Amino acid sequence: MSNFNVLDVFCGAGGMSQGFIDAGFNVELGIDSSKDAIETFKKNHTHSLGLVSDLFQETPDKILEKTGIKSFDLIIGGPPCQGFSIAGKRDIGDERNELYKSFVAFVNFYKPRAFVMENVPNILSMGNGIIKENILSDFESLGYNVSYKVLLASDYGVPQNRRRAFFVGVIDSKFSFPEPIKVKPITSYEAISDLPPESLDDGKPYPIQPMSDYQIYMRSGSSGVYNHRTTNHTDKTKKIIGMVPNGGNYKDLPDEFKKTRNVNIAWTRLNSSKPSFTIDTGHRHHFHYLYPRVPTVREAARIQSFKDDFIFTGTQTTQNRLVGNAVPPLLAKAIALQLKELLNVQSTR
Repeated sequence: MSNFNVLDVFCGAGGMSQGFIDAGFNVELGIDSSKDAIETFKKNHTHSLGLVSDLFQETPDKILEKTGIKSFDLIIGGPPCQGFSIAGKRDIGDERNELYKSFVAFVNFYKPRAFVMENVPNILSMGNGIIKENILSDFESLGYNVSYKVLLASDYGVPQNRRRAFFVGVIDSKFSFPEPIKVKPITSYEAISDLPPESLDDGKPYPIQPMSDYQIYMRSGSSGVYNHRTTNHTDKTKKIIGMVPNGGNYKDLPDEFKKTRNVNIAWTRLNSSKPSFTIDTGHRHHFHYLYPRVPTVREAARIQSFKDDFIFTGTQTTQNRLVGNAVPPLLAKAIALQLKELLNVQSTR
């Protein structure tokens, strides 16, 4: 069997969905509370239904009433992670931590053959492991064998050292996570060096030839360049970042400039010879390795492994947030292919 039907809960722009679609799954429905996210989701997943819904309020039976979809082979998604994030207060009482309960409720309601839940790595250690144990207990009580692991995106062809935790549950089988691919990690240079220093109007042809296999792959299926709008920085910002070398940070600045931004990630430049650090949602402290500006949405999307035909909608701020919050499609695809193989084996029993 193939073309397993998928529900993506807390789908965001659809990064995890894209990985599963690329692996041959059929994503029937994506749900998110953000209208902006669903607009981008629907633009890119034209064969999927996108639904704006606050899952603090709406239960699975109400979603069934709205969509008429009675079953799914697989449920995937990443409940909002602010309560778990290292950047936040890490309060185990944060109500947002309870949103994973909504994910559990969907699994309980639809009884899919498997689920994949993604979150920040901290989720495994918070509260001395209480959150993790609760998650395992909740799913195991529903009959799922649950595997969990923190994966590094650059081990799976993504040009970014992004770590994410995954819980994968299967009925009547145990999931084994995919092994890292045996190739040299993709560098920031290999990811974005063919994108020009200046803005391009959406749909304009590529002005530079591809310079890596990754760039050739990113361009496949795209009619041109989209979401490549540069940020207009002040002369002072451009002057300061110009003092930071490729791969450097605020520690490389003269003393009088080191405290101009009071965060430890300030004035950080990509390292052209390494994968990127984790792309954020638009804090604007991370800069291009060569140009005196932050990456464009398209450059950030490349670093997240979104192909160039995946177009982000909304304001530039919205686009940056959608890119930064997404699961890298290539990382999702690696999990999807492994899970598809397991589900296919089950189907032949």
